[in-house]
Amino acid sequence: MDFFANFFSILLWTLWFMIVIAFFVVVIRIILDIFRDSELSGWGKTGWLILVILLPALGALIYLFARGKGMASRDAQDAAAIRDAQREYTRGVVEEVGGAAGQIKAAKELLDAGTITQEEYDALKAKALS
Repeated sequence: MDFFANFFSILLWTLWFMIVIAFFVVVIRIILDIFRDSELSGWGKTGWLILVILLPALGALIYLFARGKGMASRDAQDAAAIRDAQREYTRGVVEEVGGAAGQIKAAKELLDAGTITQEEYDALKAKALS
């Protein structure tokens, strides 16, 4: 019986530990959102920060109900901006390495090395440009 009591207390302690960690993550996310919100004035940011720091549980709950939708939309905008930046970077890398210019450059290097003839180079160039 003592084993089960110890196991239950360890399980309960672990549950509370995870809840506390999750709470701190939420409070940190709220503080970061307060600073990144461009619509909020300086006094508004100060007020929210004081509320969230002095009364973390109540302040976090009030903030999530009052500004949670805006927090989610800012997250979505940031994710879209990151996705667009990654897409643009990938497009640039593909064009640089594997696009028509990259194929023509590789064919020119083969021509200069004497590996292919001028006719083969012209055919590769025409194929890359089509």
